[in-house]
Amino acid sequence: MISHLLRSSCLALALFAPAAAMAQGATKPNILYIVADDLGWADVGFHGAEIKTPTIDQLANEGATLDQFYVQPMCTPTRAALMTGRYPLRYGLQSFVILPEQSFGIPLDEKLLSQVLKEAGYSTAIIGKWHLGHADQKLWPKQRGFDYQYGALIGEVDHFTHKVHGVTDWYRNNKKLEEPGYVTSLLGKDAVRYIEAHDPAKPMFMYLAFTAPHTPFQAPKEYLDRFKSIADPNRRTYAAMVNAMDDQIAAVLAALQKKGMRDNTLVIFHSDNGGVKSAAFAGQIETKGALPANNGPFREGKGSLYEGGTRAVALANWPGRIKPQKVNEPLHVVDMLPTLAARAGASTAGTKPLDGTDIWKTISEGAPSPRKEIVYNVEMFRGAVRQGDWKLVWRTTLPAKLELFNVPQDPGEAKNLVAENPQIVADLQKRINDLAGEMKPSMFFEATFKSYLGRHAPAPVFPNDDAFFAQGD
Repeated sequence: MISHLLRSSCLALALFAPAAAMAQGATKPNILYIVADDLGWADVGFHGAEIKTPTIDQLANEGATLDQFYVQPMCTPTRAALMTGRYPLRYGLQSFVILPEQSFGIPLDEKLLSQVLKEAGYSTAIIGKWHLGHADQKLWPKQRGFDYQYGALIGEVDHFTHKVHGVTDWYRNNKKLEEPGYVTSLLGKDAVRYIEAHDPAKPMFMYLAFTAPHTPFQAPKEYLDRFKSIADPNRRTYAAMVNAMDDQIAAVLAALQKKGMRDNTLVIFHSDNGGVKSAAFAGQIETKGALPANNGPFREGKGSLYEGGTRAVALANWPGRIKPQKVNEPLHVVDMLPTLAARAGASTAGTKPLDGTDIWKTISEGAPSPRKEIVYNVEMFRGAVRQGDWKLVWRTTLPAKLELFNVPQDPGEAKNLVAENPQIVADLQKRINDLAGEMKPSMFFEATFKSYLGRHAPAPVFPNDDAFFAQGD
């Protein structure tokens, strides 16, 4: 009798186990992480733009708008910070971006968000722009924790030919593709296909990294025709690019809904940096006109350590889990790895010491941010740090320049308060210098000067190194 009961119990457990495992898997949220490329803070409808972004607006209105969400001032550093949960200064990716002719990438000893989530049982996909290493296949997404990859390895692709400087930069699962189509539409369609084929019993992490609205400014005629009322040709095309991205986000959300996955999907959306306000970062401009991005009340844009370059348009949405609200608390992109890992029940073992912290209560409930400091970036020639309300921007190259701002009182950074606050300046200078003492040499500058000086150059070579000025004949 006892043995019969034991056999019956074992059979019941065996039958129940798959269902229990499925239910357990279903408790892990799907994660749809959307990154726009060079999108201005004020270039979405919910920030007052004339650009139509109904899908993004709905996500914002039904979720949390993250009004003090900080990123790095350029593409590669922000994406590296997201993937590692660590400031890029820790591993040499703090300066500029990886150029097509350069061979470095995010170091192989850094454990990435994709690897953390894959180890937690997630199906992991990157659809879109990588820009964290392209010269060596060991640096590619498929080798860094992504089960599936589709899109550009570098980034500044022609939106119709998918080429960078005449070379195709378009791949699926490590294989180069030659296919027609507008990049934004192709990425959205591929994301829909991936969701349609996905097994909902397994949690999904999709990193959907659009190349819009990065230069070159290009859009299909059907989207350009929607914005005939915009006189400036660059602004018109830029608006069309943003609107096309919004349409593809709508299609992806509809696919999640049809698959029965939407209610258990956490959606994060933000830009990788501020919109372009300097001609130095404009890239290809196909038509005459002004630089089109609008960063709202914030100073400057992409590439700058001011708010316009580093405060990104951002939101979080998860039906029933994130209440509709405006979150006006300082948050940083490095916080996303520990925050997402905690929601996924994932271990961060194997990562290097994280600079990010779990900000879930701030995002979901509007609680005060646990983050007391924002590191905008630290490089060999400049740095910026904010503690509390106070932000110091320090340009160290001659002529050196110090600027101190009270960010809540002066978000446009118009009034330099250095003279009135010498102790705050000294404290923040010390903090920047301490971070500089911890940072690894910039791989961008190392590669740039080695390339220029050739094989006779000592390593590392930087303009402020004694070795640079001690070159032999």
